[in-house]
Amino acid sequence: MQGGIYGIKGVFFFIPLIAMNDNSNNQLIVKSNRLIEASYRLTLNEQRIILLAISRVRRDRELQLDDVFEVHASDLVSIFGVDPKTAYTELIDVSKTLFNRHVTLENPYPDDPRVKTLLTRWVSSIAYLPENGCIRLRFAQDVLPFLSLLETQFTRYKLEAVGKMSSIYAVRLYELLIQWGGVGKREIEINWLKQRFQIEGKYSAIKDLKKYVIDAAVIQINKYSDITVTYTQRKIGRAVSHFVFVFEAKKKMIKSAEKFSNQSKKTTVKEKDMLFGISKSEIEKLARPGESYEDAASRIKKMNQS
Repeated sequence: MQGGIYGIKGVFFFIPLIAMNDNSNNQLIVKSNRLIEASYRLTLNEQRIILLAISRVRRDRELQLDDVFEVHASDLVSIFGVDPKTAYTELIDVSKTLFNRHVTLENPYPDDPRVKTLLTRWVSSIAYLPENGCIRLRFAQDVLPFLSLLETQFTRYKLEAVGKMSSIYAVRLYELLIQWGGVGKREIEINWLKQRFQIEGKYSAIKDLKKYVIDAAVIQINKYSDITVTYTQRKIGRAVSHFVFVFEAKKKMIKSAEKFSNQSKKTTVKEKDMLFGISKSEIEKLARPGESYEDAASRIKKMNQS
């Protein structure tokens, strides 16, 4: 394995150029829609650490308070293209600021409408393993229900879809769009969007908001992700009040899914979790951005029958 030995404060560690656990093509991000629409602001690398940890969450059981998730400097290198010479230093520095970050969720509990707002940290603890070039983090207790055993009202996508993005707004906007993946269109009220991005006091001029936030995000989504998006604006009176986004899966992604589906007809898969006779692992490989398990399974079944 190729790589390099790097040091920080007298401690040396090895970072492979190709990480042992580099399976970003198969790493899934699964979040409750309430978390997708939450109000928070993370730096790019803070967002990356959170996403890496989420991609390691097991989806076959409930998250426990003592569950820990390792994030390696090599993950930042192989998935996000961070310089291996500075990857561990960045991991340490970013994790320290991440510990103090919080997220605000509106109407978090459908079963308890009395709770209008939930303010919680992202993580409850972070441990440092310099000789291994990694950290171990635990999610905060109040975040756990929004990350595991999600049967309805959730959004999922492959980590690689946002891996090359360098705009924090591109990652957030991508998530908000694929949440409506089955529709292919989403109208977002501007003040609501600014609250979610926590930029209420910035970009008061629409032209600046478009230039520095929306246009920059759309460019990266179109360049790096698995969807293409365009947008227009809607006015109430003379004031621009909403952005209207229209998006679809890229053609090469659809062709890849159809090819896999044709090959899967010749394969017998024995798994406990099946929907419409299709394994969940197959559904995850063929699902379109933002599509629910049920919708994806139904579509794949029809595709296999055609």
